[in-house]
Amino acid sequence: MAEFEGTSSMVVGALVSALVLALIALVAQRRVGWVTAWSAAGFAWSVVVIGLVTLLPTEAAIGVVPIESRLPECSMDYGGPAPDGFWILQGGQRTLNTLLFIPAGAFLVLAVSRWRAGLVLAPLGLVCLGGYSLLIEKTQFELARIDRACDITDVVDNVSGSVMGFAVGLALMLVLRPWRHRAQH
Repeated sequence: MAEFEGTSSMVVGALVSALVLALIALVAQRRVGWVTAWSAAGFAWSVVVIGLVTLLPTEAAIGVVPIESRLPECSMDYGGPAPDGFWILQGGQRTLNTLLFIPAGAFLVLAVSRWRAGLVLAPLGLVCLGGYSLLIEKTQFELARIDRACDITDVVDNVSGSVMGFAVGLALMLVLRPWRHRAQH
């Protein structure tokens, strides 16, 4: 049975999902315009990558953690159990958690700004990104065998990244004006 963990699996998952979503964007751009199609694909890809990076074990040798030895609750200590350095960025896991959610926030705004319903969908999507972060932390807590820690600091950093991305998306929306890109029939 093939193992799906470690950084190489995260990279493979990100590349495969990027390819699939790029093909979908190519097809969709004729219907909704290139900004909306590629932004929707970018948003979906961001969500997939967030899941891969946060829910796959970082090492192949991770085993089952007995229920007696896992943390009894999610860390509510702001600053929590996150290490100072992390395998992707030298700035630390907190920086990674923030940066990881910025593209999702930006692509979210661009993906829905073509329609008037975007006035409701964009803020609702931002709330859903916060809910996604909570779901990830709950999953990390429940599945101790993936050797991840449930930490309130991660939620704060993730939501901060989403809000920063949302602001970037608003600025890009004013430049790209997705509502002006007509569908090609």
